[in-house]
Amino acid sequence: MLDQALLRPGRFDRQIQVAAPDVRESEAVLGVHARGKPLDSAVDLGTLARSTPGFSGADLSNVLNEAAILAARRHSAVIDVGDIEEAVDRVVAGPAAESRIMTESERRLTAYHEAGHAVVGRFLEKHDPVHKITIVGRGRVGGYTRFLPAEDRHYQTRSQFEASIASALGGHVAETLVFGEMSTGAGNDLERATTLARRMVTEYGMSERLGVVTLGSPDVPGSESRSYSEHSAHQIDREVRRLVDEAYARARSVIVEQRAVLDRLAYALLQWETLRGPELERVFVGEPATATAPVPRSRRLASSSIAAQPLPAAAMSIEPQGRD
Repeated sequence: MLDQALLRPGRFDRQIQVAAPDVRESEAVLGVHARGKPLDSAVDLGTLARSTPGFSGADLSNVLNEAAILAARRHSAVIDVGDIEEAVDRVVAGPAAESRIMTESERRLTAYHEAGHAVVGRFLEKHDPVHKITIVGRGRVGGYTRFLPAEDRHYQTRSQFEASIASALGGHVAETLVFGEMSTGAGNDLERATTLARRMVTEYGMSERLGVVTLGSPDVPGSESRSYSEHSAHQIDREVRRLVDEAYARARSVIVEQRAVLDRLAYALLQWETLRGPELERVFVGEPATATAPVPRSRRLASSSIAAQPLPAAAMSIEPQGRD
């Protein structure tokens, strides 16, 4: 943002790029901010670093500070894994909307929507593993699905982009297949899918039709000026539409093939609201789901409302757990 006259040699001529820390650096940053904080023995800073890719140093500091506040509110002498998980969720998506009460139909819609993202991501070879799914509203979202890479990544391939676009459209596909229509909940997903496809075409040369070129983008955000012609703009729009349509077809193929898993996962989310790690994998492979914590009373529905809805055939293998 500095004027070029200030950036000439002999003035502010040295520029240092400060990127987001990698796993090793994140663990070191967490170690600094963990000093003086009573962490439970089960809390592993290495695991936390791997589960927070892309977090800045400030984000990592905020996670531990939020976790300390949560532990204090519980009148606990130590910060446990649950506090850490909740703190990460707060940094990523905001605090839980405790006052938001969804109807049963909205809960089912949200459960199938998030299950759609997860199923597509789980069964596409080049996609990152599913880390967590929740239908607990946070901020402006009614639920979300988190995917985490298995290792540090500095580059992304075309096949990885295509898998990410397909999983972003998984919620839209699931809504359409299960309920016969889509909802406004897919708005952000469609925006993300379109943005990824446009970057593939205009920035990374990942389009055979337009070639290995950088086509640029509007010079000023929100303006109509751009560095390519109207003809190129038309070609870009057609190529973006093709990439999104192909990804949608892939997502639909996966969900149709794995419909039993989709139903099973959605039903488990209606029971437990949040699934992560081992219990999430158990649902994927068809084993009974378990809960790591009781569902908050403010978001519980009467047991009769859950019992009243017909269970999908694929969900019959899930053993309902008692709720007090």
